[in-house]
Amino acid sequence: SGKTTLVRLLGGILAPDAGEVIFHGRPVRSFRARERARDIAIVPQESRLLFNFSLLEVVLMGRAPHLGPWGLERSEDFAAARAALRVMDLAGCEERGLQALSSGERQRALIARALAQEPRVMMLDEPTAFLDLKHRLQIHEILRRLNGERGLTVIAVSHDLNMAARYASRLIVLHHGRVAADGSPQEVLTPDLIREVYETEAAVERDPATGAPFVIPRTPLDRRSPSGYRAGGRF
Repeated sequence: SGKTTLVRLLGGILAPDAGEVIFHGRPVRSFRARERARDIAIVPQESRLLFNFSLLEVVLMGRAPHLGPWGLERSEDFAAARAALRVMDLAGCEERGLQALSSGERQRALIARALAQEPRVMMLDEPTAFLDLKHRLQIHEILRRLNGERGLTVIAVSHDLNMAARYASRLIVLHHGRVAADGSPQEVLTPDLIREVYETEAAVERDPATGAPFVIPRTPLDRRSPSGYRAGGRF
């Protein structure tokens, strides 16, 4: 559906073929790269670093938009990097090499690097795709806290409907490159939408603890079948 492409367009990495992406009243591509990076941070789905940098060195990379003409980190840059590490619960790991970190720690390190930019908007492309349930919840809880305490705007691409419904205040569902639905989780996640976009029959319940909608998939649809349902069979 073009979710990653959309993130790159919003962040000014790609130029649109038509139209404009407007950020604070200006086309986002009109910002110089350094200026844009002070306002917008992007956490990619995968980030490959060729060298085994220490955790502190990785997070300091997020200070690049704020460095002076000689590009050397100052005391305030180290302070910002260490503050980002504390937010992501990595304060005691700053000398560890990136390759020695777990998947959850590595993903938190990449988010800390983005936080060190001190942006107004953070965009994350599948930030918890390869993590277990504990680390998924941990990262989403941190992002929600940053949104509430700092006013940080968080835009996250996710395939996990239930996690998105639990943490997001607004959902935009893309289907074949177009917006299929836009609104609160309660407005967006309906059996009809799940059937149309995901080709799956599903029930939508309410989480008694949070009130968020919770999707329970039932049966995958088969558009080729006259009945609209996939025929049963053995595994």
